[in-house]
Amino acid sequence: MDVTGSIALVTGANRGIGRRFVDELLARGAAKVYATARRPELIEVSDPRVEALRLDLLDARSVADAAAAAPDVTLLVNNAGITTGTNLLTGDLDVIRLELDTHLFGTLGVIRAFAPVLASNGGGAVVNILSALSWFASDGAGAYSVAKAAEWNMTNSLRLELAGQRTLVQGVHLGAADTDMMAGYDIPKIDPLDVARASLDGVKSGAIEVLVDDTSRYVKASLAADPAQFYAQSLVS
Repeated sequence: MDVTGSIALVTGANRGIGRRFVDELLARGAAKVYATARRPELIEVSDPRVEALRLDLLDARSVADAAAAAPDVTLLVNNAGITTGTNLLTGDLDVIRLELDTHLFGTLGVIRAFAPVLASNGGGAVVNILSALSWFASDGAGAYSVAKAAEWNMTNSLRLELAGQRTLVQGVHLGAADTDMMAGYDIPKIDPLDVARASLDGVKSGAIEVLVDDTSRYVKASLAADPAQFYAQSLVS
């Protein structure tokens, strides 16, 4: 799929990776970009090709309204998400459910709403921004890693279900990007623009999975080995 001339919708477009997707789509010649957020008034619109829409992953009505307002979409970028820093044994169950409701059921709801739109416009593509934490757990991010693991396999399942309508479904994995969400973490971070560029390069080439950085590539490669090696340092008491 060629991004040039595409009509895209990006969730969580008011900041971070979502905002950089909007910038990169415009730079690559997208005909129109629907930039969405829970509070669309926070979205900076400086290009006539950008239209701000309200879309809250946890509000089914807002998702349906966005799909009705954007019937010409050919590229859906599911970027919106949260991180609560919640572990599974000590964390509030409602907070853990919030992570799953957002990343799994919220993203799924958006895809279900836009799948018929994509089909009517020739198939197009769906991009899901995932994480290296789809494949491993880290203390302090138990709920997030569970939710991202679920979203990863949801991505795999929908790839099969949407193949018949010629919709590319791409999963994008990274360690950490330099965004507001990750501001409190003292770890190596990549430029969020690099995420958008790598993903859109993959959309053009038909890649179903994009590993953006060394962290995601290392974690993916470790899955073939004994997990005791990967978790050896973490399990030292």
